[in-house]
Amino acid sequence: MDRIFWGLLIFSLTLLALVSAGHALINKRDPRSALGWIVTCVAIPLLGPLFYWGMGVNRIYSRARRWHEEAGHPPVIPPKRTTAVSSPLPSELRYLRELRRLSDRVVSTNLLPGNTLVPLENGEEAYPAMLAAIDRAASSVHLCTYIFDGDDTGKRFVMALSRAADRGVEVRVIVDSLGEKYSRPTARVLLKGSGVQFRRFLPLKPGRYLNLRNHRKVLVVDGTLGFTGGMNIGSRHLVSGRPPVVKDLHFQVCGPVVADLQHTFLEDWHFATGEQLADERFFPELQPAGTALVRAVSDGPDKDFRKLHWIILGALSCARKKVTIVTPYFIPDRPLIAALVTAALRGVEITLVLPEVNNLPYVQWASRSYLWELLQQGVRIYSQPSPFVHTKFMVVDRSWSLIGSANLDPRSLRLNFELNLEVYDLNFAALLEQRCAATLALSREITLAEMDGRTLPIKLRDAAAKLFSPYL
Repeated sequence: MDRIFWGLLIFSLTLLALVSAGHALINKRDPRSALGWIVTCVAIPLLGPLFYWGMGVNRIYSRARRWHEEAGHPPVIPPKRTTAVSSPLPSELRYLRELRRLSDRVVSTNLLPGNTLVPLENGEEAYPAMLAAIDRAASSVHLCTYIFDGDDTGKRFVMALSRAADRGVEVRVIVDSLGEKYSRPTARVLLKGSGVQFRRFLPLKPGRYLNLRNHRKVLVVDGTLGFTGGMNIGSRHLVSGRPPVVKDLHFQVCGPVVADLQHTFLEDWHFATGEQLADERFFPELQPAGTALVRAVSDGPDKDFRKLHWIILGALSCARKKVTIVTPYFIPDRPLIAALVTAALRGVEITLVLPEVNNLPYVQWASRSYLWELLQQGVRIYSQPSPFVHTKFMVVDRSWSLIGSANLDPRSLRLNFELNLEVYDLNFAALLEQRCAATLALSREITLAEMDGRTLPIKLRDAAAKLFSPYL
């Protein structure tokens, strides 16, 4: 009997190891990752395969697709309200035609002409403009945000949204269910009893706690005026207020691309509620409001392409003279590192601006472990002084810009639902470059000697944090 038991046990463990190793061999794209998991499954009985199935199998994409399929088909913009053909690039930007062709392939939205984007710095500029727009609303207010604090600023938004609903305006609010937990009382509690329709994005359940979060920040008023960028709703973004505060940049958007912001919100609303809202009243005729060519890039783990990732790599490959990147969280994967290094070796001036003090120390530790490789190849890296700077944008050759909610880390580029705008406009790019130049005047340049001079315990700490990069 003992022989039979041990024989069956050994057979079962061997079969489990072989099945697990075979799954890794077939499904892992990186051969180094595949080899590591195969060795783990074969060399460590039972625990190796269990660890592989628990940590090594990427279920993010399939789970996100399944949840969207369960919600049904997303709403479709009424055809007569959309711009049927993308606009051609002006002559001074035609060298970016390959980047534009890439975006056309991976993004379903068009590159639309006639837009204006106005930068709004910190809550002092962004919140009054957003609240004034809500107070002027005549038909609809649609707000999607990751964090909606219940502090004084949050209560100002609650009152403005409630007043709009009392006037008969259709007011809808989506807050990510993880971001909702950042403060008490929550926006859901504060809005209870008002005419505002409130929904949480993916209510927290086991297996949904950290991943698949809606990190978008979108406000669309009457289908004609939009706001987007990196700013949540809360007093932390009022830099003149009590510390700790967070500096950030938001954008007011006018022009045809506002229809794509509206469509993104309505897709999220459909996912959160199952309600189809594709009526023409949400998509009024939008007249040209400026000169910027803009495309909305809605990205998430349910998409076939990692859209933002491909677009960023494409922009780096098209750069001729200069690339400026400002981001609060920088945890690059190997393709992004290779693209930055390749551009630098081609003679492109790469400037990377990071915060001196990060609100997530372990992210900063992991980030520091990547910097020496870039510094070795001539990438210039600067550290912005405190308070923590949450601003994020990318500019190529003072011609093309990328703004929005995504950070340069795996969570934004692989796990979260994000919304960015790619902008082909010389004036807007120059405006962002000017803001970056003012920041650099107050910043400290990080050197290779500084990275090499870290003490051994610090190097070990940073390297250990780097091991968890895919999950930060």
